Amino acid sequence: MRILLAPMEGVVDYTLRALLTEVGGIDQCVTEFIRVTNCLLPPAVFYRLAPELRQQGGTASGTRVILQLLGSDPNALAENAARAVELGAPGIDLNFGCPAKTVNKSRGGAVLLDEPDTIHSILVAVRAAVPAQIPVSAKMRLGYQDKSLALENAQAIAAAGVQSLAVHARTKVEGYRPPAHWEWIARIREAVALPVIANGEIWNCADYQRCREISGCTDVMIGRGLVANPFLALAIKGRECDAETGWQAVLPLLLRFHHEVMGRLPSRHINGRLKQWLRMLGWHFPEAGALFARVRREPDPQRLYELLKQAQDEAGLRVTG
Repeated sequence: MRILLAPMEGVVDYTLRALLTEVGGIDQCVTEFIRVTNCLLPPAVFYRLAPELRQQGGTASGTRVILQLLGSDPNALAENAARAVELGAPGIDLNFGCPAKTVNKSRGGAVLLDEPDTIHSILVAVRAAVPAQIPVSAKMRLGYQDKSLALENAQAIAAAGVQSLAVHARTKVEGYRPPAHWEWIARIREAVALPVIANGEIWNCADYQRCREISGCTDVMIGRGLVANPFLALAIKGRECDAETGWQAVLPLLLRFHHEVMGRLPSRHINGRLKQWLRMLGWHFPEAGALFARVRREPDPQRLYELLKQAQDEAGLRVTG
């Protein structure tokens, strides 16, 4: 059983990948997508979105990071996949699941699920462009408007010779609204002869067990559930007793995240990134929601850090007092 950290555009960046994999339980990450049009991108683009390329293709804790590409031009995607491997990518993933309107308008992401032949051509080209020992994978949704092409898309992907397929169990139109249709992942598993990874609506251990029973998948990809609860992978693997997993353990992660973001991003973006994660942590930790209410209007990064430190001190007083 493997747990993969999902590639959440604008959320799970290099800094968050490093922190979440350091917590433990995550077996593999996939980067935010690198958008490919019709040209070969310079190395700087790859290094910016996947700094792990400079770290033997892994996070500081040693978790492998697969590089994801998004686009519709088979030749351009193949050329950029080959470049990514030259720069150190340990694997290539193709995005056929992004539901963003701006991405879909330029024939990227989930909109290609209406074109199984294009998906197949892309993967054939990419698979041929990178060395045989480098795994190529894909991520798809169940469809764009509906699920009528779900099995055909999965079969087109499998026929291209890829090593695995992650399936987000909703269509583009369904977005992120519950439920996730795990029963469709079971149908896809029956239709293809390659490893299938289940994705969608796994927020806790009970969700994982239900997903496993319904989809038949032992491997899962988790995005929002892990961002909201950094200890979820440990809990699923029955190792939550190996580490402190309460709110007191989250606060040091927030402080480190703030420090790392301050060193990498322009000041105007620092507070936004921290508040974004804090808001999502509030989905699991009530204390995070209360802290978000305290800091949401704070514009100064240094003052925001001081408020986080104050929250940590207050949590420590509650524990010892």
